[in-house]
Amino acid sequence: MRYDLFSSPAELAVTLLAVVLVGLSKGGLAGLGMLGVPLMALVMSPVTAAAVLLPVLVVMDVVSVAQWRRWVDWAILRRVLPGAAAGIAIGWMTAEMVSDAAVRLIVGVVSLLFVAKAAFAPRSAPALRGGRRALGHACGTAAGYTSFVAHAGAPPLQIYLMPLQLDPKLFTGTTVMFFALTNAAKLIPYAMLGEFDAQNLGRAALMFPVAVVSTWIGGRIVHWMRPSIFYPLTYASVGLVAVKLIWDGVAGL
Repeated sequence: MRYDLFSSPAELAVTLLAVVLVGLSKGGLAGLGMLGVPLMALVMSPVTAAAVLLPVLVVMDVVSVAQWRRWVDWAILRRVLPGAAAGIAIGWMTAEMVSDAAVRLIVGVVSLLFVAKAAFAPRSAPALRGGRRALGHACGTAAGYTSFVAHAGAPPLQIYLMPLQLDPKLFTGTTVMFFALTNAAKLIPYAMLGEFDAQNLGRAALMFPVAVVSTWIGGRIVHWMRPSIFYPLTYASVGLVAVKLIWDGVAGL
């Protein structure tokens, strides 16, 4: 194996940790995956981190789709995917205009406000079941855009999905399918932007076995998790990630 593709042992170790966390998230432990690029950005540029991680994400998607393909709400996906396509296109066209720090700050603030709203909402508030179409389009667009620029599309999608109070398996399967489709769509614009050089692809390939194992483990955990545990854990994960993104965004401006 070409461990010399990484410039230091620290860079390799942090990348391995990031891939494990993203894999667990891909398996269904939502929220942890957003730590991937911020962690890797501690030891390499954010652009390089995103480029290395995207092929790894696609491999994880293959594993997670195999696990969750029977638990997908296609009606929800039809509502959010057109917006996601628009968001990816906007991210592609503005890739050179918006800094990584600004994107992290925006995503972090929105995520933290979402968690705060959920934490302080009346406990007796009814779950949102129907889902508003306009909100679905808006969250899909935001998820597509932030996924393209920083692989941080989970919070905008969760803003739409979590109030629906879906069964954890249905929530996970729908989320998995959404990001499998959007990550595949991101490959072409990333390649056209010149982000897939030999070193980045080599680093990604080295992470593939770790990606497969960690994604499978995450999926097995969620299959046995009760809603009373799943949703508080998801909210807590998103909140922690939001604080990290805000910190990185402010520091990078």
